[in-house]
Amino acid sequence: MRCVVVREHGGFDRLLMEERPVPEPGAGQVRIRIRAIGLNHLDTWVRRGVPGHQFPLPLIPSSDGSGVVDAIGAGVCGIREGDEVVVLPGVSCGACEACQSGVDQLCRDYDILGESCDGTSAEYVCLPVANVAPKPTSLSFDQAASVCLVFQTAWNMLVRRAELRAGETVLVHAGLSGVGSAAVQIARALGAQVIATAGSAEKCAKVSALGAHHVIDYQATDFVTEVRKLTGKDGVQVVFEHVGEATFAGSIKCLSRGGRVVTCGATTGGNVQVSLHQVFFKSLSILGSTMGSKGDLRQVLRMFEQGQFQAVLDRSMPMAEVGEAHRLLESREAMGKIVLTV
Repeated sequence: MRCVVVREHGGFDRLLMEERPVPEPGAGQVRIRIRAIGLNHLDTWVRRGVPGHQFPLPLIPSSDGSGVVDAIGAGVCGIREGDEVVVLPGVSCGACEACQSGVDQLCRDYDILGESCDGTSAEYVCLPVANVAPKPTSLSFDQAASVCLVFQTAWNMLVRRAELRAGETVLVHAGLSGVGSAAVQIARALGAQVIATAGSAEKCAKVSALGAHHVIDYQATDFVTEVRKLTGKDGVQVVFEHVGEATFAGSIKCLSRGGRVVTCGATTGGNVQVSLHQVFFKSLSILGSTMGSKGDLRQVLRMFEQGQFQAVLDRSMPMAEVGEAHRLLESREAMGKIVLTV
């Protein structure tokens, strides 16, 4: 089978196309013939490397995928060859207190496919049966490959960590990014007032079409000033953060008294300045969040089936063009998710 492999960190040329034997599913596993691979910014970090973090190279990257079950290991029930499925990107032990309490993302042995173990950038993958779910019939393979990691992350941030409620106002940074576009849709479904940012007039229009009530072009105006205008200087109850150094100080300024900022990443850097005076005088909460539970992701997939959410897909490209796909991600040229077809 063909697969993408990162053997050493660096530029786009470190994304190697290699041939490997087709894997056989072990006990409790299924083999998926991959039809589409969803890319995330995590893939670019795996390729480039992260100072102070060691990835288990060589590594097959990517966390999202969709395809057809074509082989089943011993002891598997509830799934058959020929089933169309999506990949659930978080792998956990299944036996610890966190896993059995429905917060498997807090498992001490938690892995993300394509980050700490081989991922989905291959023609075939073998996974625990717990890591596959039925593909929503309303979604194509390409669309289905683009939703799981970002919606799982955004749901956990807004629903579980920030506890966003109907009638509250939320600021979503980079509303056309993968996780941002998921957050806009989830917040709207929860009954919140949604303010989002985007980096051009064209992107702002697309974010508005997703359901944001107000969209700020952060390249043309200061988002803090605009949020204060839109909220009558009250600020927002929740800020959805994943940008980091470029926005975090402004995010804190945008919060109302008792407000919450929830963050899952730092694409522009993680060394932010926080005034504790602001935190305690305004009773602010700073919440971290990574991934989310498989159970919540299955609920999200049902909501796709019901037509409550939509995949935001910029383009599909052949797997052999993975380097160009990474370039598009890093240059922020994509207006939605990028998917590799197999």
